[in-house]
Amino acid sequence: MFLENQILFEDNHILIINKKAGQIVQGDKTGDVPLIDEIKAYIKKKYFKPGNVFAGLVHRIDRPTSGIVVFAKTSKALSRLTEMLKKREIKKTYWAVVKKGEIPNSQRLVHYLKKNEKNNKSIIFKHETQGAKEAILTYKIIKTSDHYQLLEVDLETGRHHQIRAQLSSIKAPIKGDLKYGFDRSNPDGSIHLLARKIEFCHPVTKKIISLEAPVPDNDNLWKSFID
Repeated sequence: MFLENQILFEDNHILIINKKAGQIVQGDKTGDVPLIDEIKAYIKKKYFKPGNVFAGLVHRIDRPTSGIVVFAKTSKALSRLTEMLKKREIKKTYWAVVKKGEIPNSQRLVHYLKKNEKNNKSIIFKHETQGAKEAILTYKIIKTSDHYQLLEVDLETGRHHQIRAQLSSIKAPIKGDLKYGFDRSNPDGSIHLLARKIEFCHPVTKKIISLEAPVPDNDNLWKSFID
């Protein structure tokens, strides 16, 4: 089963997946099979479970984004992880490849985002605006090539398309992200945004879980930044 090759961590309570760009986390209007259904099928088959199988989504990442996604295998783990997420006790770090430009080496960005349901895009505001939610991230440039820069992004909040919108607002759109201002798409429909690292205290065992997703292995630009 292909899903087994994407598992970064699994125990009785949690399943952590390295999502590929193009996979959807939950069902949408495309009708494509979402990861949540794949996981239920995997659990059912591996553990010979009869009837319905529980799998809960703790957080999500966008379809063209790759990297770490956390699922809960029990309702207890799901409720505890959801609460931890609200309290910002789950540390998530992303990598983003942007066009080389004149941006500070590191910066804390504070904006206000409002989701436009019609075109599935977040509108960004510099000041508090009715209906908009505060969005905060910190980035630093960790590598530079001839044409691109690799940013490490630490999220303080988790808003719809937050990293994509905030980086675009400082004229550093993510490679391949047409929706937020990059000038051309990637051939496979991906964007160069990777949910790279996650760290949190296991909600049941209380052990520290610290994981890192590899860069996509079929992408020479990603690989050039870690060689």
